[in-house]
Amino acid sequence: MIGWFEAVVLGLVQGLTEFLPISSSAHIRVVPALLDWPDPGAAFTAVIQLGTEAAVLIYFRKEIWEIVSTWVRSLWTPELRGEFAARMGWYVIVGTLPIAILGVAFKDQIETVFRDLRLVGTTLVVFALILWFADRTARSTITLERHLDFVHAIVYGFAQSLALIPGVSRSGGTITAGLLLDYRREDAARYSFLLAMPAVLSSGLLELTKIGDEQSPAWGPTLLATAISFAVGYAAVAWFLRYISRHRFTIFVIYRIVLGLFLIFAVTIGWLPAQG
Repeated sequence: MIGWFEAVVLGLVQGLTEFLPISSSAHIRVVPALLDWPDPGAAFTAVIQLGTEAAVLIYFRKEIWEIVSTWVRSLWTPELRGEFAARMGWYVIVGTLPIAILGVAFKDQIETVFRDLRLVGTTLVVFALILWFADRTARSTITLERHLDFVHAIVYGFAQSLALIPGVSRSGGTITAGLLLDYRREDAARYSFLLAMPAVLSSGLLELTKIGDEQSPAWGPTLLATAISFAVGYAAVAWFLRYISRHRFTIFVIYRIVLGLFLIFAVTIGWLPAQG
């Protein structure tokens, strides 16, 4: 069972990795395996993500307030419907549909077979190569304000839904989609963070009911990990947005490949169990 020390470590890991394209859910699965701790499970993973999403809510609070308030007022004020903030509200809703539908359809697999370390390792490597390709070929010229539409929102949404498999990375998948659509790195990341909020918040709140039962960690360690992930996540999102405005994603691609190959090798030789 996850104790207080494990909660501190996993909270730090969640906060550091949520916004980087290296898959926080994979790290929450891998770190306990490396340290011979029990798998904290999908419920714990979903709940502590509430901390990092709270960091996003605060970091982007002005933009989020503008989107929500303008979208709500546009429902009865037609003049506002052409405003970008109102349209962004619809783009976030539409972009959330794929992960909501697939999350329900594959609920059992998400909690079991998707947490197999062989699958985690494979997805880390495969999507590292896709991110590398997108980063190298993207023109990075278009912006959300001028070019985001419902088609692009759906593409982003399906990319986000791939993160139901640990190792893909929610931010990595959506940022990769944005790069392939030729969005600037900062714009791809910004929409990625905004798009993640409904899915992560709803998933975390739903999984709250499982915390404290026989299969999940207790409330105390879970809340501690969530609080730590919030504090660390706020610093991480600020750093990440500054970093990608000046650098490519090469360092993250290399890290993903090394970690993924290591996991596959460790499971193959029997050093790590494939399942928690």
